[in-house]
Amino acid sequence: MKLATTIIHAGMEPDPSTGAIMTPIYQTSTYVQEAPGVNKGFEYARSQNPTRLALETALAAIEGGQFGLAFSSGVAATDAVMKLLVPGDEVIAAADMYGGTYRLFTKVFEKYGIRFHFVDTTQIDEIKKVLSPKTKLVWLETPTNPLMNITDIKAVAAITKRAGVLLCVDNTFASPYLQNPLQLGADIVLHSSTKYLGGHSDVIQGALVMNDPTLREQLYFIQKSCGAVPGPMDCFLVLRGIKTLHLRMERHCENGRKLAHWLRDHPKVEKVYWCGFEDHAGYAVARQQMRDFGGMMSFELKDNSVEAARRVLSGTHLFSLAESLGGVESLINHPASMTHASIPREERLKNGLTDALIRLSVGVEDIEDLIADLSLAIG
Repeated sequence: MKLATTIIHAGMEPDPSTGAIMTPIYQTSTYVQEAPGVNKGFEYARSQNPTRLALETALAAIEGGQFGLAFSSGVAATDAVMKLLVPGDEVIAAADMYGGTYRLFTKVFEKYGIRFHFVDTTQIDEIKKVLSPKTKLVWLETPTNPLMNITDIKAVAAITKRAGVLLCVDNTFASPYLQNPLQLGADIVLHSSTKYLGGHSDVIQGALVMNDPTLREQLYFIQKSCGAVPGPMDCFLVLRGIKTLHLRMERHCENGRKLAHWLRDHPKVEKVYWCGFEDHAGYAVARQQMRDFGGMMSFELKDNSVEAARRVLSGTHLFSLAESLGGVESLINHPASMTHASIPREERLKNGLTDALIRLSVGVEDIEDLIADLSLAIG
């Protein structure tokens, strides 16, 4: 099946008792057993739920994987991956990354003896420099949040496979419609399903997809033992969102392309971070491993002051000032004080994330209205 067909039909089976075409919301905490240990495949809703199972089946299918696991948030999914490690293990991670992931790594797991190396993963030699026998995991974002850097997943996978190291790719910015890291050699794909998979800013959820059955069993054990599972209503909402993923992503990409070029031509804009520009350092890799370039971008004004940035951030009407991304509505964000505030300022500046950087999640509204909105805000 083609991807669009898979997106609509993955995990969807008519309800056997009624024939309902949509997966029911199984709002139950437990299941009646015929005898001790004899059941219909479901015992307790923390371990299994039919609505969640349908979603996990769909997640695996749209990422081209064998197994999917749903979690209560993207951070909860990240937490589960980190619990595969033991004290003394080391992780190589992208220096430019989501602030919540950085906070989890440095404020939680460093206390348990996990060491993190934050490097420029777009430079393969930087990964090789810190790779050691203690390295157990390489963590990538591509495109990165918020500077839109591109890492060659296939090239990194070649290194991790030789070293016997797990490779996890946060695919939130791209979505399964634009990029499938498992096909490029990744072991685990992570999503904040809150974003493009849900698509409507009405649910918090995370997901992991993998091919290895042993890895699936390890992560499932963590999922049910630690209990960071989503409720059935949240699973239903993400299932519903997935059905229109391909349609929404086509419009996100179309609007993103037009807006990125408009911003680049604006006399008051200094730089636009968007991986679809042919002179972007990662353009060739992005074109090879992605189907399109998405609706995420960041930019800086020529007046690169926080005051000027704040005027733009507070001056839009269609672009709502808010955290998150990937919904049908457009959002504007100030990473330094919002999504990336947990990263020390010196680290942000070292990685190129300035105090005046503005991040956009371009929605699916009419592009002329979005351009007009930003035009008024920039002045």
